[in-house]
Amino acid sequence: MLQKLTILGPGLLGGSIGMAVRQRKLAGRVVVWARRPEAGEQAVALGAADEATHDLRRAVADAEVVVLATPIGVMRSLAEEIKFALRPECIVTDVGSVKYDLVTQLAAVLPRFVGSHPMAGSEQAGIEAARRDLFVNAACLVTPTETTDRAALQWVHDFWQSLGGVVRTLSPQAHDEMVARVSHLPHAVAAAVVNVVCREDGQALNFVGPGFRDFTRIAGGPPAMWTEICLENRHELSRSLDALMEELGRWRTALENRDAVELQALLKRAKHYRDELRFRS
Repeated sequence: MLQKLTILGPGLLGGSIGMAVRQRKLAGRVVVWARRPEAGEQAVALGAADEATHDLRRAVADAEVVVLATPIGVMRSLAEEIKFALRPECIVTDVGSVKYDLVTQLAAVLPRFVGSHPMAGSEQAGIEAARRDLFVNAACLVTPTETTDRAALQWVHDFWQSLGGVVRTLSPQAHDEMVARVSHLPHAVAAAVVNVVCREDGQALNFVGPGFRDFTRIAGGPPAMWTEICLENRHELSRSLDALMEELGRWRTALENRDAVELQALLKRAKHYRDELRFRS
């Protein structure tokens, strides 16, 4: 069991990690760092940490593991701030949803850094939405490079597994390609569909059914966070958008040609893959 695990950023993911670690008794002490004292106090009150501080060096001092659970853009500066306060054997990991640039930069600063990304968020934000079972059966992606410390990599792999996650290993580049398709593209599409439906007449929302609600749920995510994610992964997301527009072109051509055979083929193919997902759940 760890003596001390520190979480930088008590939001949805950071808070859920703290709750899960404490429930499973994986650390003797969970410390949360937050810029705002009231955010740290809330984390303690909700059971996500044993103690909280807004003193960064105090937060990481003597920690065996540090989890970066802040927005991606903040992680680089935090790494620079904490690097001299960490014990040499301290393992650092993160929960960022874009990896290539982040892993490259943080690995150069933190010798025992291991990139990771639990696919377990939601459209909700903040520690109020945190859950101790958030990672159960969730895909947790670990993104080592050729220079990643092997012992640290094994620990991070086992850590996510101990929280109930299904761990997958990808290179940082492969990670960004994959999440562009399965996470960032769906978010962009859901937001675009809401905008199309409501652009001319906001009253259209009075007529939607459960299909529209289910499909567009993720469009309710925090705009600032998703702006950062989309820009961080802009090259891979752009490629995914190009592929989507090519696929939509097939739909448009089939409609213009009244091609029922092609339309049904497109729908059958989608149903086949969607059913596979249902069977794997």
